[in-house]
Amino acid sequence: MSSEEFERMHEMYTCLYEELKSLPERTSRCHGEERKRLIREFDEKADEAVEMIDGMEQELRTAPSSFRNPMMSKMRMYRRDVGKLQRDIRSVEVSTGARGEIKHGVYTVENEQRTELQSQRALLLQGTDSLNRATESIERSHRIAAETDQVGTDIIEELGEQKEQLYRTKDRLVNTGENLSRSRKILRSMSRRIMTNKLLLSFIIIMELGILGAVVYLKFFRNHK
Repeated sequence: MSSEEFERMHEMYTCLYEELKSLPERTSRCHGEERKRLIREFDEKADEAVEMIDGMEQELRTAPSSFRNPMMSKMRMYRRDVGKLQRDIRSVEVSTGARGEIKHGVYTVENEQRTELQSQRALLLQGTDSLNRATESIERSHRIAAETDQVGTDIIEELGEQKEQLYRTKDRLVNTGENLSRSRKILRSMSRRIMTNKLLLSFIIIMELGILGAVVYLKFFRNHK
């Protein structure tokens, strides 16, 4: 998107619209050739304004969505404004007989064709506006669907990561349980060894006491005999 080109067309449209706004009222105050001239001038400027709107919409197609969406809404408003002015000028033309002046109570073929063409153009503008709204609605739906899909994907990935964490935690708990079992076995083995050592030490002490008693007996009591 060329921002300079968009700004240039937007400025041109603004100038054209300001000129168009004053033409229906000026036309209603004029008669004859002057009125025809003003209506021709209005039609030319209206066509230029529509071309500017088309050009701006073309530029907006490549713009970021944050800028494109509000500006596309503004483009639709511009089209409605131009369409309203076109209906106003047609109303002035019909009510005053401008550009298709009533001659003997009958429109000329040229005026009828012009009126029909303008009516079809207004219908086309309305259809284009409806199509743009439908397109934007579809784009919003697609964007929401894409965002929802992305959220779902993120949730699935997060659940997958949590599942892996739970598996790792379970493995650590299993390893911890195995380590505790080995520790209990080692403690039981140490406890048995300690009891065996105690018994052996007690036996040795008893034997030493017996030997000591025998020595004392032999040394003191037996000699006295």
